[in-house]
Amino acid sequence: MTATPPLPELAELQTLIDLGRPYLDVDTVGEVAVGSRRFPLQVLTLGNPDPAVPAVGFFGGVHGLERIGSEVVIAYLHSLVMRLAWDTVLHDQLQRVRLVFMPRVNPGGLWLGTRANPGGVDLMRNGPVEAREPVPFMVGGQRLSRELPWYRGPAGAPMEVESAALCAVVERELLGRPFSLALDCHSGFGMHDRLWFPYAHTVTPIEHLPEVHALRTIFEQAHVHHRYVFEPQSRQYLTHGDLWDHLYQQAQARGPEVFLPLTLEMGSWLWIKKNPRQLFSRMGIFNPLIRHRQHRVMRRQLALLQFFTHAAASHARWLPVGAARERHHREALARWYSDAQA
Repeated sequence: MTATPPLPELAELQTLIDLGRPYLDVDTVGEVAVGSRRFPLQVLTLGNPDPAVPAVGFFGGVHGLERIGSEVVIAYLHSLVMRLAWDTVLHDQLQRVRLVFMPRVNPGGLWLGTRANPGGVDLMRNGPVEAREPVPFMVGGQRLSRELPWYRGPAGAPMEVESAALCAVVERELLGRPFSLALDCHSGFGMHDRLWFPYAHTVTPIEHLPEVHALRTIFEQAHVHHRYVFEPQSRQYLTHGDLWDHLYQQAQARGPEVFLPLTLEMGSWLWIKKNPRQLFSRMGIFNPLIRHRQHRVMRRQLALLQFFTHAAASHARWLPVGAARERHHREALARWYSDAQA
């Protein structure tokens, strides 16, 4: 069998695993084959494993073309690992929160340079969720052919190994805790960085809309000059098979705990505007190719990931209850759903 090729993300993860011992736990939750090569699906965890403490999951590389998502997650993990040797505040924080990292959800796609996995399936169209309202042709997910983009996989088939592994990690590490948050890092949509929350399969608001609005509120208070657009994905387009819709529904079925899955869509059109030659590169459409722009993206997004870590660890101080929750619900409806209500 041919040895696993030296994906940069794979090599950097192994370095972090070596540096992070004994604080960093590593689990292999599956394996993906590309020809004779084998790629492990790895999950790395830091912090308190007690299910009574909150948790944050950071995911990247779901779409293999969007390498920047994987790189952002790895960069944040690298920052934490390097601070473990000296940062007492970080050690104290890790007693109050669980951090979960799955930066290479689709290693086969990363290796091949494709959006889909090696089987041609778009993992973010692979969940067992059907849209309630009409979806855009093709983009909303299709079962016509794996040779076409946004392929969902055959009807009635089990989820792909990568999708099933992501769901298993979320169910094991995040769901059932009093508070948990997931951030899935992508790129390639528009001129602005967007933070999407469910639903993708319907315009109906989620049950935890007040909590999402409260999270947005403390984010804006802490980052006065930010450039993120915080919104439900349904404001842009609807899809079949969204894994985060599926996992949010799983969380709802389990109990009253709060689970907030978010998707970061880094606006790659801005990188193309500044460097139009990127249009002639498949990778350039989804990733910053000039080094200083990549560094700028990392600096901005690392602050975002750090914010979510702090927000989870301190969730009891900002989650709305009673009249405050009702107020956040009214404000969220007015902000994000007033068009649908008109």
